[in-house]
Amino acid sequence: MKVLQFAVPVAATQTIMVQEDLMPHFYPHLHKHEEAQLIWIRKGTGTLLINNDMHLFKSGDVFFIGANQPHLFKSDQAYFKDDAALKIEALSVFFDPEGKIAAVFNLPEMQPVKQLLNERIAFKVNEKYQKDIADQILGIQHAEPQYAIIRFLELLLKLLTISNELENLTVIQHYAADTDALRINAVLHFLMENYGRQISLAEIAAYTNMTPQAFCRYFKKHTRQTFTTYINNLRVNEVCSKLIRGEYPNISTAVYESGFTNITSFNRVFKQIKGKNPKSYLKQYYANVAL
Repeated sequence: MKVLQFAVPVAATQTIMVQEDLMPHFYPHLHKHEEAQLIWIRKGTGTLLINNDMHLFKSGDVFFIGANQPHLFKSDQAYFKDDAALKIEALSVFFDPEGKIAAVFNLPEMQPVKQLLNERIAFKVNEKYQKDIADQILGIQHAEPQYAIIRFLELLLKLLTISNELENLTVIQHYAADTDALRINAVLHFLMENYGRQISLAEIAAYTNMTPQAFCRYFKKHTRQTFTTYINNLRVNEVCSKLIRGEYPNISTAVYESGFTNITSFNRVFKQIKGKNPKSYLKQYYANVAL
C-alpha cells in the first residue's frame, strides 16, 4: 500500500487551519501532507504509526507531526465492529512551514521556534501540559482570523518553553528514493493490519519479493530493528491498549488475540520492551492517569 499524499484544504485567506474530526474511527490509511500537524485527541484510543515508530494514544494526548512525515492513527479494533457505539474526536492545527508562514519563521526572533520544529520531527506533549496546549488549540479555533495567527504564535512559544520535556517520537529517515520509502511503509502497514495472526519470515519476504535473508537485511537497515523485535513491539502495544481500555477481563485473553502463542513468551517479551511485568505496567499507568 502506498503512502497517500493528502492536500489539507487551507483557504487562500488563511495561514493556518483548524480541523475538527468527529468520526467512528480515525482515517485508516498511511498518509502524509505538506503541512505540519499539531493534533489533540479529544476522544479515542489506538496506536500511532509514525515512520518506523509505534506509540499508544488515548484521550487527552497531544502530538506534533512534522511536514511530509508518513503517519497513521490506527484506532483500536473495537472501533471497527459493526455494533460499535464508539466515536473519535480530534482537533488539529495544520500549517505549512514552507508556505505563507515561512516569512515569520525566518524572523530573527523566531529562530528558536524554527530550530525546535526542524529538530523535533515528531513529538508528544508531556501529560502535565496537555490541557494547556489543548486550551490554546481551542483558542485558535474560536478566534477571529486576525487573532488566530497571534494565538498560534503564542502556542508555538508555549511549546518552546516546555521543549525540554517534549517526548521525541521518531528519528527522520533519509531514504535513497521515494519508491524505497513507499516500499518500507507498505511493509509496516501490512504488519499493522496482520500482527494478530502468525506471520512467518517467508510470508513477509514473499510479500516484498525478496528472499528471507535479503528481507532481514532490508528491514534492519530501514527500521534499525529485526523483524521479530518490531512485530513483538507492535503486539505488546496492542495488548497494552486492550488492557488499558478494559476490553478484556484478563491478560491471557488479550495476549492470545494479539498474536502471541503463549503467556510465558509474552511475559518475557513484555518485560524486555516495557522494563516491567504487565501488572506493574498497568498499576503505574493508572497511577499516572489519576494524577
